[in-house]
Amino acid sequence: MIRSFTSEDTDAVIAIWQSASELAHSFLPADFMIKAERLTREVYLPQAETWVFVRNGAIVGFIGLIDDYIGGLFVDPSHHGEGIGRALVDKAVAEKGSLTVEVFVDNAIGRRFYAAYGFTGDKQVSDPHSGFPLLQLTYEVTV
Repeated sequence: MIRSFTSEDTDAVIAIWQSASELAHSFLPADFMIKAERLTREVYLPQAETWVFVRNGAIVGFIGLIDDYIGGLFVDPSHHGEGIGRALVDKAVAEKGSLTVEVFVDNAIGRRFYAAYGFTGDKQVSDPHSGFPLLQLTYEVTV
């Protein structure tokens, strides 16, 4: 089931963010990740339109949108490969249409997921917070 995020979901969502980030963003320095966790909790989640995926009463993934931009897509690593990320992006496409996202170049998991979904693009930019390279991707809805 996919439903809207509520403030009561914050700790569960942050726990998923942390475990998924440890796996996909292991190249990022620990001090950066500490700051990113605080920003995610205090700034990004309150500002984004966030949807959570609930299975058996537990949140197992989430997507945060700012207009048509995916600010974050994270799935509990123990549930990777179960279609949760795809279902969350499907929900975002149904709500917003075409989407954009930036994914770290070194995030092989994220890059594979977005490519398999149909996102395209090869423009690289530097992440203003970490300095690491990001790949800008787009998913175009065709009629």
